[in-house]
Amino acid sequence: MARPRITDEQLVASARKVARQTQDIRQLRQAMAVLLPAELNASLEQTATMLGVGRATVSRLQSRFRRQGEAGRSRQGWGGRRRTLMSEEQEQQFLRPWAEQALSGGVLVLSPIRAALARRLGRKVATSVVYRLLARHGWRKVAPDTRHPKSDPQTQKAWKKNFQKTWRPC
Repeated sequence: MARPRITDEQLVASARKVARQTQDIRQLRQAMAVLLPAELNASLEQTATMLGVGRATVSRLQSRFRRQGEAGRSRQGWGGRRRTLMSEEQEQQFLRPWAEQALSGGVLVLSPIRAALARRLGRKVATSVVYRLLARHGWRKVAPDTRHPKSDPQTQKAWKKNFQKTWRPC
């Protein structure tokens, strides 16, 4: 036989407050993991289905909410820049000369940026590091246009009509 559910009214009141005020999905999920069983008398499986998580996750969410309460922010996710080579300000300062070149219409090549970054850091740098650096600052790869701006369609048609074929059947 399962243990009887013990509901802590202070915890439920705290969960209601968090559910009303939070903007963070993690905190909302934690509060709902406490509220659904207390208010709707839902089982862990039913709560998991409503929250879109596994049964074991509901227990984890409840215990995390009990530990942190309404004031506690949930732990940051696994993402983020834990192994940064430079701060964001240093990266912006590093990219400034190339930004000026790009704004004036110049074509940027990755190899000089990579070499300069390697000199600045004093170690080898993979090309993927440079690509991620550029992506972090909103730079993107711009493909060249499909036609030259000075091309003349009439001249091209005339050339196609009068072109001598060099290949001749035997």
